[in-house]
Amino acid sequence: MEFEKSLYDLIRGLRNHKGNEKEYIQNSLKECRAEIRGQDMDLKATALLKLVYLEMFGHDMSWASFHVLEVMSSAKYLQKRVGYLGAVQSFRPDTEVLMLATNLLKKDLTSTAVTTMSLPIITLPHIITPSLALSVLSDLLPRLTHSHPTVRKKTIVTLYRLALVYPETLRPAWPKIKDRLMDEGEDPSVTAAIVNVVCELGWRRPQDFLPLAPRLFELLVDSGNNWMAIKLIKLFAILTPLEPRLVKKLLPPLTSLIRTTPAMSLLYECINGIIQGGILESSDDGGDEIATLCVTKLRGMIQIEDDANLKYVALLAFNRIVITHPYLVAQQEDVIMECIDSADISIRLRALDLVVGMVNSDNLMSIVGRLMRQLKNSRSVTAEELHPRPTPIEPAADSDDESPEVAIKNNRDDSETPLLPDDYKTDVISRILEMCSGNNYGNLVDFDWYLDILIQLVRSAPIPSTLSSEDADFGPKPGNDISELIGDELRTVAVKVKAVRTQATRAAESILKATFNDPLSPLNSGSGVLRPITWMCGEYALFLASPDDTLTALLQLTKVSTPAEGLAVYLQALPKIFSLVAGDDQSPWTPERKTMISLLMARIIHALDPLAMHPDLEVQERAVEFLELLKLAAEASSGQEASSDPLNQPDAPLLLTQAIPSLFAGLELNSVAVGAQKNVPVPSNLDLDQPINANLSNLLRAVESAAFNTADDDEFEVYYHQVPPHAQVSQKENEPAISRLGSTEEVVRSYQQGSEESYLDPDIVARRRAERLERNKDDPFYIPPSDDKSGRSTPLHNIIQSHNGPDLDIDAIPIMQLDLGKTSVPAAHPSPPKSKPRQRIQVAADETIGASGTSSPRNDDSENSLDGPQKSKPRGKQSLLQVDSSHIGTFSLEGNSACPVDYERQQREEAEMAKAMQEVEKLRLEMQRANERVQAAQGVEGTVIKKKKKKTKTPEVNPDNEGLTTVAKKKKKVKKAEESTAVESEGVADVVKPKKRKKTTKIDGDATGQKGTVDSGA
Repeated sequence: MEFEKSLYDLIRGLRNHKGNEKEYIQNSLKECRAEIRGQDMDLKATALLKLVYLEMFGHDMSWASFHVLEVMSSAKYLQKRVGYLGAVQSFRPDTEVLMLATNLLKKDLTSTAVTTMSLPIITLPHIITPSLALSVLSDLLPRLTHSHPTVRKKTIVTLYRLALVYPETLRPAWPKIKDRLMDEGEDPSVTAAIVNVVCELGWRRPQDFLPLAPRLFELLVDSGNNWMAIKLIKLFAILTPLEPRLVKKLLPPLTSLIRTTPAMSLLYECINGIIQGGILESSDDGGDEIATLCVTKLRGMIQIEDDANLKYVALLAFNRIVITHPYLVAQQEDVIMECIDSADISIRLRALDLVVGMVNSDNLMSIVGRLMRQLKNSRSVTAEELHPRPTPIEPAADSDDESPEVAIKNNRDDSETPLLPDDYKTDVISRILEMCSGNNYGNLVDFDWYLDILIQLVRSAPIPSTLSSEDADFGPKPGNDISELIGDELRTVAVKVKAVRTQATRAAESILKATFNDPLSPLNSGSGVLRPITWMCGEYALFLASPDDTLTALLQLTKVSTPAEGLAVYLQALPKIFSLVAGDDQSPWTPERKTMISLLMARIIHALDPLAMHPDLEVQERAVEFLELLKLAAEASSGQEASSDPLNQPDAPLLLTQAIPSLFAGLELNSVAVGAQKNVPVPSNLDLDQPINANLSNLLRAVESAAFNTADDDEFEVYYHQVPPHAQVSQKENEPAISRLGSTEEVVRSYQQGSEESYLDPDIVARRRAERLERNKDDPFYIPPSDDKSGRSTPLHNIIQSHNGPDLDIDAIPIMQLDLGKTSVPAAHPSPPKSKPRQRIQVAADETIGASGTSSPRNDDSENSLDGPQKSKPRGKQSLLQVDSSHIGTFSLEGNSACPVDYERQQREEAEMAKAMQEVEKLRLEMQRANERVQAAQGVEGTVIKKKKKKTKTPEVNPDNEGLTTVAKKKKKVKKAEESTAVESEGVADVVKPKKRKKTTKIDGDATGQKGTVDSGA
């Protein structure tokens, strides 16, 4: 007989066949197939155990499901345990033999042995189906009262799993589970299992578990189980919004746990429960005290070294506390800013979310400076780091006697410059823009500093990854370039803040000229930042420092290879700047000026001429318009004679000095609110479906078929617009040349005292220093720097020596003793130094239309709003076992729970009840309509009697009026009671009919006789 291998032999053989594992596994599977089909139950169990091990490697064993059922039916416990293990590993809800296992499961559930009974209990959660749950429920419920606590604990967990697929399980099971929970003598393990089940069900229907709050609170206070306390705190966080009185009850135990517990997990859950349950907002007394305690503990969690998980969860809690108590979180600025430089990117991102919420006018510059230094001192990911070569992992253990740990070599070289991914840089830049522009620039103190920050951000912005060296000229796709957001922010400042419009325009001008003059600039004609800053240079051309240089740089960017989005903006800015250069009506029309203007127009016409046939219709339209306009101006300029004689100088052509400038002179453009466009009424005669031109399709087809001569074949284009190959550099070297002229030693300072030199380029720092010296040159209290290092405090001895000479002896200065007590005049106390007043700058608000208020952005329009976006309806939670449990949310635990309810019978009863309700509703409507007809008829008859009766005295009783009197009494009875009898209805009908047959409308002399006629007819 051949020797059969055990599971241990299979594992040893798999380790010994390195490099040939697939063949060995296939041979083992063949052996297992032969062994499991035998009659020996021990051999079957061993083969099944090996199949379970190989199934964890991805080899399917569903073909052996019937053999698994055979091993499950074994009388020996060891073999039965292997069979149940195979069922857990291989059975699925659609397994065919699962139907055959129902009786076996019911039989083992009623076994007297605890070990045998536990096998189906722990197996059912993995193989349960609605039909199987209905079959085994009656056998599983008695296990809740078993004498062994282990069986009760496992049964409770299994019932919850049954309830996920068959909600009717909870109807008979919940009363028994509740009794186990209320039993104070219950085993702690069973109570912990019940708390777990209640916590899982509580977030679906928390109102059903409010009656359990006293018992749950007792468990929270008296239980010493941290894990169960965490579950209870999570459950109370859900119950607190439904019952606000729980807040005062929960504060003392939660505060005690926060102060005394050494377990970090329980500490965090207590703080998270207080935040999630709304205790910080709803607690009137002691709200600030508990918030201060939570913030203090969270600070300690962040300060723990080498525990990134604690830092991350603490930052998450800080992000939720900053909504209600921003001033407390702002006090922890030092530890939060340390997380900005953490090696873990996830911690950095959470810290970024936090600083946005706690920023104010006092700490804005320090926080932004810290982030700017991080961007400036970092480097981007290289191509090798972005796509590393896979390194094979070799196991260090060759046999079972050696350690099975795997040795992995780390070949990465730690660079001195920190490595930051471009996505993180983009996120940092967007957060800086959000912090500075928040509250309509309410936190911004110095707009000049903000403009320098924007210029530095343009230089530090990462190049979009969608670019390659071949298509770099075509630029990034719209929306992928963070530099476009920086340009939009610069344009917004120029539009809304008139006080710094000149500085903002010149900042845009410097960026535009740097793109043209600096070959190492990362910007190109397709960069997103060039579109808004070009618009600024055109719209506010009057504030340009050098319009000629700006126009030259703009002509360099206007070429056919530029993306159409940028070309449309460049073409609109060209005539605006040209009108400023050539539209000076005060300058004489000399031959020099005529020649200069003619050459300038020739350059613009040469640049616009290829764009007249551009495929983009907007670019083509603007190019043709301005091209024809400049051609007319060129003709007018050539026809106007120039003279150098100062006594007889002709005027410049009116087309240059008045006509073209008047096209762009008018009302000032202001910022518009986000939702203002929604308030614009749609014209009634607007038909968007009507074609503009009936022959438009033929015209477009003709344009597409036309051949365009691109500028790439033009020698002029190649010579002037294409960068020589030797001038191309890698992205790593794309930084301003001035920043690499010298390597000055940078002094590392804290984020609160960091100087501008640490995060701004030298040219920006030099310009700011010159402006500061010019601004304070007449200030007698300003001490100018004596060397190149500016902005630092001058020592006292340097001041004395520089102004009094090196021979001055301080000790030789006489000291006069003053007796202030004898003086009659009170001594003048020196006034405390006043802080520098904040510069008052008016920021224009966004314009809107109408007074509906819909144009202002709502709180949920922004993803970073404190209110957050409007939460959608919560979807059903998908469990780890891939079971849809969303229907439990509509299942109520209240109702008749004495016996299990048949689901199909319940559906039939509900259908019959709905049908019966429809019939009842139909009968009720018929009776209501009949009653309305009766009341209407009685109202008509009563009206006739009151209208015809003239005297209020007691009428004479005669045979003719008896019917009238009787009817009047019946009417009063009807008014008191809503339901009328059949006799009254007949009487009213008899009275109403003669009323309709009345022929004459004339009133006789005797009104009583008329009434008698009507009544006698009745």
